[in-house]
Amino acid sequence: MIRIAITGNIASGKTQVENILKEKGYLVFDADKIAHDILFSSDEIKKTFIDYDILTDGKISRKKLGRLVFSDSEKRKKLESIIHPLVKLEIIKLFDKYKDEKYVFISIPLLFEAHMEDLFDKVIFIYCDDNIRLERLIKRNNLSREEALLRMNSQLPQNNKIKNADYIITNESTTDELKQQILNIF
Repeated sequence: MIRIAITGNIASGKTQVENILKEKGYLVFDADKIAHDILFSSDEIKKTFIDYDILTDGKISRKKLGRLVFSDSEKRKKLESIIHPLVKLEIIKLFDKYKDEKYVFISIPLLFEAHMEDLFDKVIFIYCDDNIRLERLIKRNNLSREEALLRMNSQLPQNNKIKNADYIITNESTTDELKQQILNIF
């Protein structure tokens, strides 16, 4: 099995790449979805942030927790210290479960921030101009410019990540061009 990470900074188009790969019949998993499942089932997160207004109807509100951690880097690091090891374990389980597949793709936005590069044989980085990403993020998540910038700035700069990628896909044009870039990799 070849274990391939799909990574890129927020609003770069990872989901588009995931969908194209799924259309081609590849197994693709999303580390964000794994993290969200962990978030909703984690008593440790509730206990850690009990003094903050992060619950709605007794459940963790991603929106409230997001506001808290993206405005305070220490709280974000604390949250990540809980979630990242658990996400890593789930990814390892997926690789074990699908060990007979030729390729397994994991979309993992915080690959480098979480230091999970060692789990993968290849890394595909989705690059998109920061201004385009900012506009996409504001529109997609209904955020203010300031909120969107806080989220963007919480990640390592794209240029740092590109150096550690095996393949780079630029997602600033059409879906057809994006598909062609993916096909070129194979």
